[in-house]
Amino acid sequence: MLRISLDALQVLDAIDRRGSFAGAAKALHRVPSTISYTVATLEEGLGVTLFERLGPRVVPTDAGRELLREGRHLLKAAQDLEHRVRRVATGWETEFAIGLDSVFPPIALFDDIEAFHAVAPGTRLRVAQDVMSGTWEALLDERVDLVVAAGEGPSGGGYASTPIGHLAFVFAVAPTHPLAVIDRALRKDDLQPHRAVVVADSARRLLARTVGLLHGQDTLTVPDMATKYRCQVAGLGFGFLPVALARPAIEAGLLVVRDVDEPRAPEAFHLAWRSQESGAALAWWRARFSDDAVRERLIASVGMLAAG
Repeated sequence: MLRISLDALQVLDAIDRRGSFAGAAKALHRVPSTISYTVATLEEGLGVTLFERLGPRVVPTDAGRELLREGRHLLKAAQDLEHRVRRVATGWETEFAIGLDSVFPPIALFDDIEAFHAVAPGTRLRVAQDVMSGTWEALLDERVDLVVAAGEGPSGGGYASTPIGHLAFVFAVAPTHPLAVIDRALRKDDLQPHRAVVVADSARRLLARTVGLLHGQDTLTVPDMATKYRCQVAGLGFGFLPVALARPAIEAGLLVVRDVDEPRAPEAFHLAWRSQESGAALAWWRARFSDDAVRERLIASVGMLAAG
């Protein structure tokens, strides 16, 4: 009888990713006692210790890391098999994941999600968010199936893409910021003494992008564009913001626009998917995003970040 089940591997994976039994229980929608029982049963059956308990947090032992490394290959293979079987039977994927650059709020897709569920009630839909190169990385690492990503895709191929629009940017600071009173185009030497607010690229494997930073620049790094916007309104630093996001704050006097010697060019966004993939859900979403009205709504949704 096999002592290692796919369910047990899912539990181990969740513990490692969340760092605790409680975190894994929350992620898997189970009670903590079930997680503890699964690990204890597996450790007893294998005769090894899989995790070191460090108070509420746990870390895998050498044996645990080896089991996780090989077990994740088995989980991926099982998921792929499930997806292939469902596609053969129905043409629809068991699960479909959309990755959005964090400049786009998921609420922008609510109408599209409702329409999708009306035609594909058996497909589980997941919406994820990453930043800049991290969105492309999520696609190439097969964590998502379709992305709306910033800029050109990485070299190496393996994916197909099509442009869906551009975002214009404006340089803005709070009215109380020292740069707000300089009545001319701002030069590099004007910007250098002050803090820039930047969004961290979420890529871990691909080369992370930075936009508009000077050498040695003091920075405040934040996880997404919505936080960057709020930091700049609060006067914590300067930077470029999407025009659609900044406009209401500018009109309300919460932000002041300043010209700069080196303005930021409009950012192109692309819809991309792995070129070897097929399936009814992928085809549906590709067709959905080919509608100009859907693309325009998505680009315009950037302004919703201010209300989050």
